[in-house]
Amino acid sequence: MSSSPIDPSSPMNWKRSAASRSLDTGFFWVTGAFAVGIAVILFTIAIQVGHDALPAIQQFGAGFITGSRWDPVANIYGAWPQVYGTLVTSIIALLLAVPIGIGVALFLSEDFLPPRIQQPIVFLVELLAAIPSVVYGLWGIFVLIPILNPIGLWLNKNFGFIPLFKTPPAGPGLYVAGIILAIMILPIIAAISRDALISVPPELRQAAYGLGATRWETIFQVVLPAAISGIIGGIMLALGRAMGETMAVTMVIGNSNRVTGSILDSGSTVSSLLANQFAEAGGLQISSLMYAALILFGLTLLVNVLAEVIVRHFRLNL
Repeated sequence: MSSSPIDPSSPMNWKRSAASRSLDTGFFWVTGAFAVGIAVILFTIAIQVGHDALPAIQQFGAGFITGSRWDPVANIYGAWPQVYGTLVTSIIALLLAVPIGIGVALFLSEDFLPPRIQQPIVFLVELLAAIPSVVYGLWGIFVLIPILNPIGLWLNKNFGFIPLFKTPPAGPGLYVAGIILAIMILPIIAAISRDALISVPPELRQAAYGLGATRWETIFQVVLPAAISGIIGGIMLALGRAMGETMAVTMVIGNSNRVTGSILDSGSTVSSLLANQFAEAGGLQISSLMYAALILFGLTLLVNVLAEVIVRHFRLNL
């Protein structure tokens, strides 16, 4: 078999200059240095927070996580109400934001609207992420709480036998904070999910239509499964944002140090605890606050690791 003639004009046979190779090498090392720098910064933060939390860790041990008493006068500290409030408000936010966010992403990624209408809506959804959290908090105090109070009273009156609604609402509360967080993480879920849906190869849609699938069958049986890893990654990223949000939650949650099981009751989160007490803390109280911050750091790290595991699992099984 004779070999095909070599075409000198083919891009495969162009010789790269030394300057081009040097530029690529330099880019590789610079980006690698940035990546290592991020890891070093993360590790440094963890070491610093752990070092400052060491006195409280030695004093209270694992009992700090399960303890419910926060008494600066007696130097007795426990962060379970704050950990509980962080988890509950984040779960409420996910339960509300995930279905709405994925629905918005589907609406904006499929051809339901002409582009001249679709693009402004995409911009407005993404603009929600740029609103400062303190503005969300003020809006929650003056608008959302007055709207939700009658709903909370109705839930307590008619479904008070359910532990989630056993206490009458007192204005600020866990459910208000959860709704605020849902609004704040909605653009994250919608934007990332939309990008994942748009990146699905059009050949998959065309193949499904060619086999006789309807539009909704194609969306739910082909497009969503193909984009599920990106959607889950966006959900986990939004969960991390919800767990670490500070100002808006501090303004609408009530900041009470108790665990009642009712979402209508006021509560607290780790972030709101830090925001409220760090400026006036001293001694063992500062160490206890850093211990709480270390717990929050661990929770967010766990969420990100879990997200990576889930995304890889779905990628391998598609």
